[in-house]
Amino acid sequence: MRVDRPPPGEEWSHGEITEPRLAASLILLRDAPDGQQVLLVQRTPAQRFMGGAWVFPGGAVHADDADEAAAARRELEEEAGVALGADTELVPYSRWITPVGVKIRFDTWFFAAEAPAEVEVEVDGGECVDFRWITPAGALAAGERDELMLVFPTIKHLERLAETGTVAATLAAARARPVMPVLPKVVPSGERARVLLPGDPGYDDL
Repeated sequence: MRVDRPPPGEEWSHGEITEPRLAASLILLRDAPDGQQVLLVQRTPAQRFMGGAWVFPGGAVHADDADEAAAARRELEEEAGVALGADTELVPYSRWITPVGVKIRFDTWFFAAEAPAEVEVEVDGGECVDFRWITPAGALAAGERDELMLVFPTIKHLERLAETGTVAATLAAARARPVMPVLPKVVPSGERARVLLPGDPGYDDL
């Protein structure tokens, strides 16, 4: 995977390493006739950090959040107007840490959950200005057509979600898979850069 530049609003750091801030995101899923759909929200283009990008609802963990899962629930309700019941299972899905070379860094826990029946989404109009229910494959195709601005972690999550066709299959796979932290490494190359993930050739040499 090659990237032309850091995600919208991000800047490469040329000084001290920034300590990542703890964050949480919620991958909300529902079954539909065309297959499993995921909720993506669009961050307002005016925002400095990832302005205009389509992402999973989420944000930084607050001091009064009980844990990362509680933060993911809160962010979903604040940004998309969706409140999950206390009995809704949040399955740990992944953990991604922003590359060391980026100034604004997060240590983000992603959780997957099934949407309530007859779910209604209402974006807050501040942090998020639009939403879309879409299949993972459809989102990736829209990103290739430049219809949706997708950042690297979202793309990689959509690729994995595309491997499971139903919510039950996605949650079962997540329960069976240990969550290991993913720290991408960026290899600058002129005006372009190459992103390496654990297991990629050359990753351990950096």
